[in-house]
Amino acid sequence: MKRYLLDTNICIFFIRGMYDIDKFILERGEENCFISDITVAELLYGAKKSNNPNKSLQITSEFINSFSVVHIYDSLETYADNRVLLEKQGQKLDDFDLLIGSTAVKNNMIMVTDNVKHLARIPDINIENWIER
Repeated sequence: MKRYLLDTNICIFFIRGMYDIDKFILERGEENCFISDITVAELLYGAKKSNNPNKSLQITSEFINSFSVVHIYDSLETYADNRVLLEKQGQKLDDFDLLIGSTAVKNNMIMVTDNVKHLARIPDINIENWIER
């Protein structure tokens, strides 16, 4: 059974009703789609800084509660290995992106992102982009 880790940008598109992300999730099964602790933090941050934090927090909380959250703890060594490797190659990656991507690798999940260019730098990552522009 394939399992999918949704990157923060995919979650934002879903919440905003963009790019038919809901159809992709339904096709693959909501029970097979997960989010990271890091994505939860990024979504909460975005909601709190929005023009209408109360409304945004309600929508964000409903979204978060509809998915299982994959914790990053077991992926921290994979993150460290990948960070060292990428730095040696002169290809630094944002820590949050690297944590999410490393979580996908460690848990044998497909990383769903619109940030393919950057996340593809992570060794052994399996990526799908559900965005069609």
